[in-house]
Amino acid sequence: MRILLAEDERTMAEPITAFLQYHKYTVDWVDNGANAYRQAVSQAYDGLILDIMMPEMDGLTVLSRLRREGRNMPVLLLTAKSEIEDRIKGLDSGADDYLPKPFDMSELLARVRAMLRRRDTYHPENISFGGMELNPDTCQLSANGKTFSLSRREYQLMELFMNNPGMLFSADTLLDRVWGMDGIVEQGTVWVHISYLRKKMADLGVSAVIRSKRGVGYALEEDA
Repeated sequence: MRILLAEDERTMAEPITAFLQYHKYTVDWVDNGANAYRQAVSQAYDGLILDIMMPEMDGLTVLSRLRREGRNMPVLLLTAKSEIEDRIKGLDSGADDYLPKPFDMSELLARVRAMLRRRDTYHPENISFGGMELNPDTCQLSANGKTFSLSRREYQLMELFMNNPGMLFSADTLLDRVWGMDGIVEQGTVWVHISYLRKKMADLGVSAVIRSKRGVGYALEEDA
């Protein structure tokens, strides 16, 4: 199991990382919210542990952005705040659990295990737009009785577009959100993958199209 830990205090992050690694988890650590968001959208994680108070972007903002984009990996929030109002705000933002500091490592482990067990029984809903349905379980795009299996990158692009219809994304933004830190990828790669998606959408006979605006970016829209 691979976990992303976002905690700006090294004295807290290092023992958490060592403890979880001892219990056979793979842990990636970042020390600010902006990096946590970038890692979460560009890498595959089984779960996230987010501190609320972090530089650059707080944990609740990271969580809210992930949930708005349809990213449903389980999230455990860590914070020094223990007031009930803060707990409610965290859970309302889409957190699966909430653990106030200070905490015992054995309790953290128990909550991580419970969070990941819930992940195994979670089945995300299909995403719909323009007569299409995107199945997160099978990475298939369907419409009018036809179905296409998407590659990993095609699925990630389509998921982003369908969760944000009408929103323009620059090629650089798509590279950052979909390819992330996976080596050096040129902007032409984005165009190639969008071309693949356009062909599949045309074959499905749907009313949605991926439009391009020169020098600005790409957006998924209903065909007029």
